[in-house]
Amino acid sequence: MKVLVTGGAGFIGSHVVDALVKEGHSVAVVDDLSMGKREQVHPSARFYPADIRNRQTLEEVFRIERPEVVNHHAAQVDLRRSMTEPSFDASVNIVGSLNLLELALAYEARKFINISSGGAVYGEPQRLPVDECHPIRPMSAYGVSKYTVEQYLRLFDGSGLDCSILRYANVYGPRQDPAGEAGVVAIFSRQMLAGERPTIFGDGTKTRDYVYVDDIVAANLLAMAEKQASGRSYNIGLGREVSDRQIFESVRRAVGAALEPILASKRPGEIDRICLDASLAKAELGWEPTIFLEEGIARTVAFYRG
Repeated sequence: MKVLVTGGAGFIGSHVVDALVKEGHSVAVVDDLSMGKREQVHPSARFYPADIRNRQTLEEVFRIERPEVVNHHAAQVDLRRSMTEPSFDASVNIVGSLNLLELALAYEARKFINISSGGAVYGEPQRLPVDECHPIRPMSAYGVSKYTVEQYLRLFDGSGLDCSILRYANVYGPRQDPAGEAGVVAIFSRQMLAGERPTIFGDGTKTRDYVYVDDIVAANLLAMAEKQASGRSYNIGLGREVSDRQIFESVRRAVGAALEPILASKRPGEIDRICLDASLAKAELGWEPTIFLEEGIARTVAFYRG
């Protein structure tokens, strides 16, 4: 099968590309390398250095590749930047996604897998774990842009293009960029291995739901294969609240360090608690997590240890 992966040089996208190549698919990657790294692209995948906002360049890729499946990971993911530059956030996450959607329709792709955010679209949860029927009340421009694209996809689903949406929990694992503003496991790992004290924003009680990147890859492969995934949003998470302090202590154990964290003010726009109910993904996709926190953190620390 011919698959186009946007953001395929990035943390999650590159893992998805590796798995697709391993399964024997013909894979092309679009990435502007603003966050991704060229060396992370599988050597068997064809690489196009392109910005998804550039319609002309994208159309050339579609003309050459004629993908049957579009796997859309490219995004502006900085929550804080989305609040200071909402027009930039929208230009990437909304306009860029619409470019891909229009071209997928024009070039008769059969499947569009869109990546959304299980933390950002729901906002502060009214109940935990959060299922897909929970009210949508994003607290950031990033959350608004992600949900807007979901609505566009539902509008066009059924017009010859099956659209599936994966709402990720907090993804962690090898290749995550510790220099970014997200990815606390990668950040803590790199800092502790260097003998530096990590910073926790808030009092350490803020919770997130963590899912290892290999389990995310499995969800993508299942969504690509399943017809009944059409038009649906699926939470992809473990359904467990894990506090910042728990992450810190787990990484510290894996590193073998004796450091204490620096506590700083909570960052605006961040929700206090979240975990996702992934029952629908289990029922309809057959997806279940296989790598749990302690093992996942040990693997991640080993990667950064080198």
